[in-house]
Amino acid sequence: MRTGETFEVTKTEDEWRKQLTPEQYHILREHGTERPGTCALLHEKRRGTFTCVGCGQALFQSGPKFESGTGWPSFFAPIPGSVGTSTDGSYFMTRTEVHCSRCGGHLGHVFEDGPPPTGLRYCINGVVLNFAAE
Repeated sequence: MRTGETFEVTKTEDEWRKQLTPEQYHILREHGTERPGTCALLHEKRRGTFTCVGCGQALFQSGPKFESGTGWPSFFAPIPGSVGTSTDGSYFMTRTEVHCSRCGGHLGHVFEDGPPPTGLRYCINGVVLNFAAE
């Protein structure tokens, strides 16, 4: 999926298609985006951990989750080492893409307009996350 990068979890595109729903596949493997406000995890308030639907890696804890008003689950910090970033030049703009460091799946983007203490807003497609309550 990502040129020049290798990941611990690798699968064929057929294996990914069998594992994921069509919407999850489109977002995780084809860099898609879910419609804002459509994911149930947007309103998840319990303590717990958000994990990657592709490989199960823990990505975000509930503590750094906040309501950004954007329509996507937002966090001010990932679990250390759980995500990677790259430059995304699609749609005639430059953004920082966020992907799972274990399987390379596209999660969303990170912006520099978040709350303290990091000032970052990880804007994540909720459909590519699973949630496990504590």
